[in-house]
Amino acid sequence: MIIITNPSAVKDEIGSINSLFEEGLSLLHIRKPNFSEFEMAQYVHQIKLEFRSKLVLHSHHQLADDFGINRIHFCERERKTIRVNNVESKIISTATHSIKDLNSLSSDYEYAFLSPVYASISKENYFPKTNLLEDIKQRTNFDSKMVALGGIHSGNIEVTLQNGFDNIALLGTIWNNDHPTKQFKLCQQIVHSYLV
Repeated sequence: MIIITNPSAVKDEIGSINSLFEEGLSLLHIRKPNFSEFEMAQYVHQIKLEFRSKLVLHSHHQLADDFGINRIHFCERERKTIRVNNVESKIISTATHSIKDLNSLSSDYEYAFLSPVYASISKENYFPKTNLLEDIKQRTNFDSKMVALGGIHSGNIEVTLQNGFDNIALLGTIWNNDHPTKQFKLCQQIVHSYLV
């Protein structure tokens, strides 16, 4: 299970992040589009050292080596303009919005978000354009894991995984909740019971 940070600040965000890792979070995508390089460095510096290997940078990729981060993420726009084979010794992921885009990815990408699967929890008026649960039956790329994003919550995790997604990513259901860690544990339990 993957969690993506809220783009804007959340109350006790760093405390919650460290708590999520202590409860077994495997990967945290740091998506702070308005952060300067200095703000990003400050943010990462506050996350406990032992969790740095579980961080994925969406921007300011040049900071990765300074912080011992070996994972970086490219948004769709970046993916179409960069050469991934120039990214040495990093595990990379990306974002896609159609099964056609996911199928066209090279095996350089460990996984890709496919979104939005459902109506977004964190973005107003952000809905799926097609039924991705149907579309993924046309999947031909099994080199990159397919991660469901968009509107994922405890009530639809199981059906999402049953339909063929390899993993899920959470944003709104965690950060729009008064108890992010408690919400994470609930979702984690559902994922574990399905995958066991």
